[in-house]
Amino acid sequence: MAKILIVEDNEMNRDMLSRRLIRRGYQIAMAIDGAQGIAAATTESPDLILMDMSLPVVDGWEATRRLKAEPLTRAIPIIGLTAHAMAGDREKVIEAVCDDYDTKPVELPRLLQKIEALLARVGERS
Repeated sequence: MAKILIVEDNEMNRDMLSRRLIRRGYQIAMAIDGAQGIAAATTESPDLILMDMSLPVVDGWEATRRLKAEPLTRAIPIIGLTAHAMAGDREKVIEAVCDDYDTKPVELPRLLQKIEALLARVGERS
């Protein structure tokens, strides 16, 4: 099954997401800030990244830009997660080169649809 890297500084959010995704058969890797997320994307070779946009050390915006600039990680789909569900936020997340966007608190059925759609697109390309 696919490996998902969760880059999230909130322990409760990491725990909730990881447990629910593991129950659905996904392998999980985790990072607690943007710098760790960048490193984990390189070492773990995830199939998809769930990136919190408000992170310490290196925020999700910058971490996403760096990952999409690197040949080794640029093809990994990234879903930006943000609690800032304001007008224009979707565009801001997509401009940061995220492949999709979802709001917090996470509605798992909606997030799963986005994960599955992006993983299917990656599968078509390989």
